[in-house]
Amino acid sequence: MKLKTNLSLDVSNNIIDFAIENGREQNLLPLTVVILDSGGKIIASKSEDGSSNMRFEIAYGKAWGALGLGMSSRLIADKMSSRPTFLNALAALSKGKFIPVPGGVLIEDAEGFTIGAIGISGDTSEKDEYCAIIAIKESGLFPEPAEIDPS
Repeated sequence: MKLKTNLSLDVSNNIIDFAIENGREQNLLPLTVVILDSGGKIIASKSEDGSSNMRFEIAYGKAWGALGLGMSSRLIADKMSSRPTFLNALAALSKGKFIPVPGGVLIEDAEGFTIGAIGISGDTSEKDEYCAIIAIKESGLFPEPAEIDPS
């Protein structure tokens, strides 16, 4: 994973707005969206009315874990399902910040550098992930993973 730290607040807010707009179009449950820069700092976040009180931490943990391991939270969940000891070690190391379920997606620029990550929580993890991927694409950037089936 190649890193850059040039994900702006304006672009981050656009990604969040695209994600929430997509969630409304699909009639999803209220979403919480968190954008982190490549160093793991929060750039922006929004929670829709009706989001439950743990959604921020879940969305943050999805994005944070994706950045920490350099892969989407879906891929983390898939790879770690057969390695529970390592998964438990990661959970302990992260002091509870690591959430290994779909919904954490890396944000890449046109050169393939990871410039941040998005985490979404609110509906099913698969639908959260789909909104993240669509929002990144609509902003003109590139999600990793690039595609997901929303069903």
